[in-house]
Amino acid sequence: MADWDQTVDLLVLGAGAGGLTAALVGADAGLSALVLEKTAWVGGTTAYSAGTAWIPGHHFRADGPGDTAAARRYLDALVGDRAPRELREAYLTHGPAAIAHLAGLGVEFWHSATVVDYHPEIAGWGTGRALEPATFDGRRLGRERFRTVRWPIPEFALFGGTMMLRRPEVDRLMAIFDGSIAGTALAARLGVRWAADRLRFPRGTRLTMGNALVANLYWQLVRRGGVVRTGAGATELVREDGRVVGAIVDQAGATVRVRAKRGIVLAGGGFAASPEWRAVHLPAPTPAFTPAADGATGSTLVLAQRGGAALSEPQDDNAVWFPSSIGRRKDGSEVVFPHIWDRAKPGIVAVDTTGGRFVDESVSYHRFVRAMYATGAAPAWLVIDSRSLARYGLGLVRPRVPRRVLQRYVANGYLRAGATVRDLAVEIGVDPAGLEETVRRTNRSAISGIDEEFGKGESPYGRQYGDPSHRPNPNVGPIETAPFYAISVVPTPLATTLGLRIDASARVLDSAAEPIPGLYACGNDAQSPMGSEYPGAGCQVGAALTFGYRAAHHASLEAWCR
Repeated sequence: MADWDQTVDLLVLGAGAGGLTAALVGADAGLSALVLEKTAWVGGTTAYSAGTAWIPGHHFRADGPGDTAAARRYLDALVGDRAPRELREAYLTHGPAAIAHLAGLGVEFWHSATVVDYHPEIAGWGTGRALEPATFDGRRLGRERFRTVRWPIPEFALFGGTMMLRRPEVDRLMAIFDGSIAGTALAARLGVRWAADRLRFPRGTRLTMGNALVANLYWQLVRRGGVVRTGAGATELVREDGRVVGAIVDQAGATVRVRAKRGIVLAGGGFAASPEWRAVHLPAPTPAFTPAADGATGSTLVLAQRGGAALSEPQDDNAVWFPSSIGRRKDGSEVVFPHIWDRAKPGIVAVDTTGGRFVDESVSYHRFVRAMYATGAAPAWLVIDSRSLARYGLGLVRPRVPRRVLQRYVANGYLRAGATVRDLAVEIGVDPAGLEETVRRTNRSAISGIDEEFGKGESPYGRQYGDPSHRPNPNVGPIETAPFYAISVVPTPLATTLGLRIDASARVLDSAAEPIPGLYACGNDAQSPMGSEYPGAGCQVGAALTFGYRAAHHASLEAWCR
């Protein structure tokens, strides 16, 4: 192309964890890096997430090499031939290096030493492979940049999403109801910081989870001369002599031609937010909702395919999943609420239209949805009694809410209620006799501590999210205190695993499995190294960081340059 409006070394399409990592690592290697984000927000789906990264063998562990070997056995058994072995070998080999490299650049993580992998029934599973992003002070970004960081899901924060918390802090704050002095002191300290922030910013600047990760990546990138431009989406990739050399960009209605001397990294987030892509590539009943960011529409996949790139082979259901309830906020906006931890609490069962259970409710969210599809329990109902609802909450209903708030959820249909178990069954359209029998069995199991149907409470994964103070089983409790309640949950893709074929250096491949020079992919734009399996908390973010790092490393060493 004769005329370029801008020339950079590395052009990144998408500002989630993978794209920002690629740009940061490239900038640190001396490349000029430009990130284009088609939405108005920086952070992608990562900003909504816990930001956890699953990295076996990371530098926090003294047994790094041994843990990597165990993780290899685990992934061989879980993933098998559902994804190319070279990709998970690259993940295991370069994941720890990526984390160490980012830590050296100031992107810090904390070791989640007790977090259990999602399949403890498989040899090689472990604990402590998850890493939590360190909290980040958003004030470092400056007022204008901070305003562009995508807000968290409001229901996973306080005060309408304006105060973020770490998950352990939630537990400490809940202890205030039991008279905890430490919890009260924490609330005071966080409250003072939040109040001071609100004098200058639209929300609190103490960022946690995925917000902390993307904001820190953003900040470290800017410090090294990288540029992030929102509201700018590529409409075409430009190839010369078989190599991708640039992109045509729509920026606020103007056409801009950007030359990329070392390469382009596709990091658009996959296609979870596209109804059209979901209808073609996800199982029936086709999910109508997703907790993914609105920019994950598959547009970068389309660009790559037009340029000769190949999609990976479909594997199973092509996604990783949350069971989510669908509600409405006071302003009328829609809430897709992921049920991550509440299903594991005692006094809660999940049932299908027969009123019977279909799974151990405490399994991972991905496995739970797999069971929904396998048994035809989509949608399913989470059933709970008044005592457990008050103690643990459920979905949008927080613990210990006033009765008037509870009735508001009932009135708008989010929460269904019945004076008896039979009344509740009629209200939600499941077999009354079946639900009554399920409750009888659950109450017997609550006494014995043994779930004879599905073994709830036997898995170390499930036990970590139960109630350790509940005996004899932290995951099984009675359903006996009227009134009784239920919430409907549906399958929702948190991310998609069908993506562009890549090699171990994150280079995009064509239909002949040959690399397309100058084109890379990471995050959910790239095929998952796990197929559609989900080995542990943070494997999506872990893969995004690892292959974003690999893409930038390869591009920085490319000899070809114009």
